[in-house]
Amino acid sequence: MDTSTHFVMGIGLAGLAYVDPVVATSPMLAAAVMVGTIAGSQAPDIDTALRLKSNSLYIRNHRGMSHSLPFLLLWVLLITGVIALIFPGVAVGHVAAWTAVAVGVHVFTDLFNTYGTQAARPFTERWIAWNIIHIFDPFLFTTHVLAILLWAFDLIAPAPLFVSLYILIGLYYVWRTIARAMAVRQVKRIDKNNSEAHYMVIPTISWNRWHVVKRYANNSYEIGKMDHSVLTWNLHASSSTHAAVAASRKSPEVTAFLYFTSYAVAEVEELPAGYKVRWADVRYRHRKQYPFVAVVVMDRNFETIDTYVGWLSDEKMDKKLLSARS
Repeated sequence: MDTSTHFVMGIGLAGLAYVDPVVATSPMLAAAVMVGTIAGSQAPDIDTALRLKSNSLYIRNHRGMSHSLPFLLLWVLLITGVIALIFPGVAVGHVAAWTAVAVGVHVFTDLFNTYGTQAARPFTERWIAWNIIHIFDPFLFTTHVLAILLWAFDLIAPAPLFVSLYILIGLYYVWRTIARAMAVRQVKRIDKNNSEAHYMVIPTISWNRWHVVKRYANNSYEIGKMDHSVLTWNLHASSSTHAAVAASRKSPEVTAFLYFTSYAVAEVEELPAGYKVRWADVRYRHRKQYPFVAVVVMDRNFETIDTYVGWLSDEKMDKKLLSARS
């Protein structure tokens, strides 16, 4: 999920903690638990700081080791240890338990997005992405905000309020899981279930609209959407066979990009000074663009001049690479 949703979930879990009678009867412990649940809801995304070093390092590692099984325990120990210093004498076991819930909820909810996580490390480095919930879900965010406001204005007691909220959210996740399974079946039925193709059905911010990627055995793609029950294919995508594509694979930015995604296509643009190779992840399509890219500008001898990897519009990317194109 996005950072704002993880934040409100952290507050929501602090409200849910009032079902614990020890928390409910100790204001200091309740405050310590809130610090723990908010910190626990954010801690796995601390790898965002890798952007300060390089985008390629961030792309390769974001939602990787920080979301892994060993780090679930590490985050709980670190956060609980700090809280024990800030709130001496509180019931550390209760703080640790609710912090663990927050960390676990963060990683678990991330599995439902298209981005996914490497939550099964160290057993496998496979990216696990269930493609059920959009990275920002208005329902999840709005219901949390409303519940937090009801709690803040003392209109409803936190325990029944947040128990009800999370029962509702649990049912919502079940419904979205079923809706996605039905969408996959519907796409295959409408498209005559091409046995030579693999279908990926990806959620959008709208409940009734799905982004659809059909991958053939030769790693070419059909890109489309399903709006309600109407399936539309918009374009065909496949990688160029130009020699510059193979040369671009030596770039650390492209290596990081291809480590993260197996749904990439490369196109080559000839420049006065050489070539621009643009890798795009076809799972992400917004306003007829692919915002998640890896770009390598090279000379006629395939020597790298400039690179970029990350989320970017075509206009910003072209501006960044303008000097290399002349």
